[in-house]
Amino acid sequence: MQSTPTAPALVVSPQSLAAAFAAVPDPRRTASITYPLAAILTLAVSAILANHLSVLAITEWGARQTPTHLRTLGFAAGRTPCQSTLQRLFCKLEGVGLAQVLTTWFAPAAVPAADEVQGVAIDGKAQRGRLQFAADGPVHALSAFCHEAGVVLAHEPIAVTTAKAEAELTVAPALVERLDWHGRVLTGDALFCQRSLCTQVLAAGGDYLLLVKDTQPALHEAIRLWFDPPPALARRPVADWRTTRTIDTGHGRRPEVRDLVASTDLNTYLAWPGVAQVVRIERTWREHGQAKRAVHYGITSLAPDVGTPDRLLTLKRGHWAIENRLHWRKDVTFGEDASLIHAGHGPMVMALLRDAAVSLLHRHGVRQVAARLRAHSQHPDAAIALVVGALTSHA
Repeated sequence: MQSTPTAPALVVSPQSLAAAFAAVPDPRRTASITYPLAAILTLAVSAILANHLSVLAITEWGARQTPTHLRTLGFAAGRTPCQSTLQRLFCKLEGVGLAQVLTTWFAPAAVPAADEVQGVAIDGKAQRGRLQFAADGPVHALSAFCHEAGVVLAHEPIAVTTAKAEAELTVAPALVERLDWHGRVLTGDALFCQRSLCTQVLAAGGDYLLLVKDTQPALHEAIRLWFDPPPALARRPVADWRTTRTIDTGHGRRPEVRDLVASTDLNTYLAWPGVAQVVRIERTWREHGQAKRAVHYGITSLAPDVGTPDRLLTLKRGHWAIENRLHWRKDVTFGEDASLIHAGHGPMVMALLRDAAVSLLHRHGVRQVAARLRAHSQHPDAAIALVVGALTSHA
C-alpha cells in the first residue's frame, strides 16, 4: 500500500509572532505550568486562522494536529491543553501585556517612510455577546488601526460605567500614548475632536484629521459659516480654496461623488491646537431613486504641502477601514459578537487574538478573509506557517 508523504516540519522564525509571544508575562506559578504560554497563544491564533473560533474549537483543533505540527506549535510532548485549562489561563492572563507585545511586533512594519504620512484610525467597538454580563467588566474596546497595512496597532479595553462616548474618551489618551506617531495621522469621528487629544498627538510628533460636529459647537459653527454662509451673510474674501473630487462607480453601484474643499483662511481665527487647514466634504449619491446629499466639516494639522486635497480625501475615506476591514470582519467572519466569554481578562485576550489573526492576514496580502479561513481549515500547516514565520513586507 502506498503511504502518504509526510509534510516537512515548519521552522519557527526568531522574527515570528510565535517567538514574540515568549515576551508575554505568564500569570501562572512556575510549579503549575504544564504547557508553555507562548505555545498556547501560538496554538490559539493558528486555530483561529483555521476557522476554529471558540475556546472549545481551539482545543479540539489542537488535539487533532499531528505530532510534527504540535512540535512546531511548541508542544514537545505531543499533548495540548483542554478547554478548561485555556479558559482559566485566559481569565487570568493580563491583556495589557499581550496587547503591548502585539503592538511592538506589528508596529515596526507599519512605520511609513519619512516623506509619507500614514493614517491611523481610532474607533470603539462593543462585544455584544457580553452585554448580558456587563457587570463583570468591560464590554467595549478602543482600537487603533493602520489604514494602509490593515493591522491593529493598539487595543484598549473600556469599562462602560458612564455613557459609551464618554468612556471611549476616557481611555483614548492611554491608546494614543502607546503608539509612535511620527509620520502618522490620527483619523476619527467627531467624538475624538478634543483639544487635549489633538495636543497629545501633536506633542508625540503626529498629526490629526478629524470631523467636527456639534460636540464642538463653536468650532463647528465657525467652519460651517465659512464654507456655507447663509444668503444674507456675505462671504469674506477667499485667499485659499483648493478642491478635489472622486467618483466611485465600483461593484455596479450608481455613481457616488465626493467633493472636498480645503482652506487655510481660518487658521488665524480658530484657537485650536495645531490647526493648519479646515475642510468641507460633500457626498452625493442616489438611493431608491432619490438623490441624497451629506455635508461634513473637518479640521487637520497637516500643512497644505503634505495634506493636499487628494491626500485629505484619501485619509478621510481610509478611516472607514477600521469598520469594514476590522470590526465587521471580527463580528461576521470571526464571530466576536456571538462570543459569550465574559470572565476576567478572557474577553480582552480573545479579542486580541482575533486582532492578531486579522492583522496577520492583512499583512500577508489576504483580501478574501473568509475564504482563506475555510482553506486553512483544510490545510492547518498554512495557518501555522503564518504564526511561526517572519512577518512579510507586503502591504
